[in-house]
Amino acid sequence: MPLRLRGKKAKSKEIAGRLEGEPTGAGGGSVSAPPAPAPKLVFHAQLAHGSATGRVEGFSSIQELYAKIAGAFEISPSEILYCTLNTPRVDMERLLGGQLGLQDFMFAHVKGIKKEVNVYKSEDSLGLTITDNGVGYAFIKRIKDGGVIDSVKTICVGDHIESINGENIVGWRHYDVAKKLKELKKEELFTMTLIEPKKAFEIQPRSKAGKSSEENIGCGRGTLRLRSKGPATLEEVPSETKAKAIEKIDDVLELYMGIRDTDLATTMFEAGKDKVNSDEFAVALDETLGDFAFPDEFVFDVWGVIGDAKRRGL
Repeated sequence: MPLRLRGKKAKSKEIAGRLEGEPTGAGGGSVSAPPAPAPKLVFHAQLAHGSATGRVEGFSSIQELYAKIAGAFEISPSEILYCTLNTPRVDMERLLGGQLGLQDFMFAHVKGIKKEVNVYKSEDSLGLTITDNGVGYAFIKRIKDGGVIDSVKTICVGDHIESINGENIVGWRHYDVAKKLKELKKEELFTMTLIEPKKAFEIQPRSKAGKSSEENIGCGRGTLRLRSKGPATLEEVPSETKAKAIEKIDDVLELYMGIRDTDLATTMFEAGKDKVNSDEFAVALDETLGDFAFPDEFVFDVWGVIGDAKRRGL
């Protein structure tokens, strides 16, 4: 089952990896067995450009997960740009975000070539979607065909944005980076320093003990919910209706803000699922995510998605 790192409302145990057996209690006589310790979760990972398999366990947050992966390969956590699940390719549909399946195999993409790129902002919209790894690195998730960025062929999906016009943006969230780019003046040149993930020739999926095909990994039924702050928690897989609603909220986020953020979309869904009207939902959003100052049209559209999901039954 997938593993979701969530906050205080998650109905689950705090954990950190794949279940690796269950301890048996002491038996015998009339003496009752002592309480069994919490199950230990263990995951496995490789460096996406090629490495042996490393064992990863004992983490309860995104930061700790990256530190554990780095420790397994004796590198600095700052070298890891992001991770993909069950594929070593730069596949933005398989990014490690706020949830990790109990059977998922992680591939860590580390820093490769640094490049400086000049871009002429001929349109208000640059035609790119930005996300981040949860520990301070923003990177390009999607490039729109025919957009400004698409015309600069040295800029690629998966590139980490290190600085804009000489200003270091490491540590920024993706929506802050998107805002910075949006505020750049039209009809002017700007410069980005990018770091692309390290690549290897003809990478094939690899895993421990000969299980090397992508079909053999990533089939868990639970979710480990990972957060940048707070402990990881194990939850059941969300219903199909809920999952589709969160995906639609992500679409609305991209439409209005130029970002996709499953964690943020999930938080919005949770804030609105027990509300009876859009006014109550707006108040809940202000209490939970007041720093964003969402426009009324955005709130109304998100409430529409949640309302449709409620009518279909969660």
